[in-house]
Amino acid sequence: MAPADTSATALATATPLATLLANFASARQPAAFRGALTPCQLDERTREIEALASGAAAHDLGWMRRVDVRGEDRFRWLSGMVTNTVNDLAPNAGAWNLVLNAQGRIQGDLWVWRDGDRLELEIAADQSEKLLAHLNRFIIMDDVELIPLEDETAIGLTGPRAGEVLARLGIPALDGPLTQARAEWTGFSLRLRRSYGALAPHYGIWMATAALKRLWEALLADGATPAGTAALDAFRIAEGIPAYGVDMIERDLPQETSQMRALCFNKGCYLGQEIVERIRSRATVHRHLRQLELTGSAPAPGTELAAESAGADGGKAPGTITSAAELPLSTGTCVFALAMMRAEAEASNSTFTYASGSATGTARLLAGPPTLNPDRNGNTQS
Repeated sequence: MAPADTSATALATATPLATLLANFASARQPAAFRGALTPCQLDERTREIEALASGAAAHDLGWMRRVDVRGEDRFRWLSGMVTNTVNDLAPNAGAWNLVLNAQGRIQGDLWVWRDGDRLELEIAADQSEKLLAHLNRFIIMDDVELIPLEDETAIGLTGPRAGEVLARLGIPALDGPLTQARAEWTGFSLRLRRSYGALAPHYGIWMATAALKRLWEALLADGATPAGTAALDAFRIAEGIPAYGVDMIERDLPQETSQMRALCFNKGCYLGQEIVERIRSRATVHRHLRQLELTGSAPAPGTELAAESAGADGGKAPGTITSAAELPLSTGTCVFALAMMRAEAEASNSTFTYASGSATGTARLLAGPPTLNPDRNGNTQS
């Protein structure tokens, strides 16, 4: 997992939750994450990871930004700017999208949410300025306006028991991912959204900043464990969910990221679609982002993998690790990584080795998200 960016810390502003918790001990002071200052750790690390994997963890989402998409042409225009469905979104539904340039290269990612006839974007703070500038360049003769929404913030609630915590609060849980609903709670209006999760439900609860203290304290009182962004990011890696700027960058093409859930192939034209469709018809990408399970400690991003057998792959590195994390659990420590792998290495289904300073070990490709349940040898079951 990448260390906090000290240069970004100087530029980022604290989230409302970080400000609320500013009087906590120094270990709980905020650090830069996704363009904002937010608590890095709020409890003992094993407890945070256990809560995400098998309980319920409350965490900051104040580093997300909401943008209202207004105007008569909003559906048609937005559909032409992102890779996933817009016009066919059901009411109170959402979809994860990539944003491309004309050459099909990924400029960023965002969520599109529909509430009746309203359209809204959710964008991480470190991407919001760049993506809004990119999108605004393509509002030419369209009746469209992008309006950042202020004075609200969000708390995340993640884990298999998230629904139980919501029930104790009197807030109905959502039946499935990519859905949203409004709720009233102790006189405050909340917007509940459930995004994608490979290992556990992920909720985002948007509210007026005035409701933050009461809701945070209620979540903890009703069984949620406070968790910081370090644990949240480690859990993301265990779920195999890439982060833009870390696992996906500007030079990457959509199919290279293996994130087919962000693509819709029957929605009509959008910026970069020609390249996406050409790749689909010709299958021309030669590398893919894949999830790995490691036997050693977590290596630094950029660490190259090596084939176990000498001379394999013609001397070329089979892949490069983009992010890695250790998940300490009561049953043992699991180590996972995301890596951009060459197609030949994927096909070989080999075991790979890595060395990064004192971090050495082996790596194997996972066919899907693992279960965080180490066996007696310390390996997770996938």
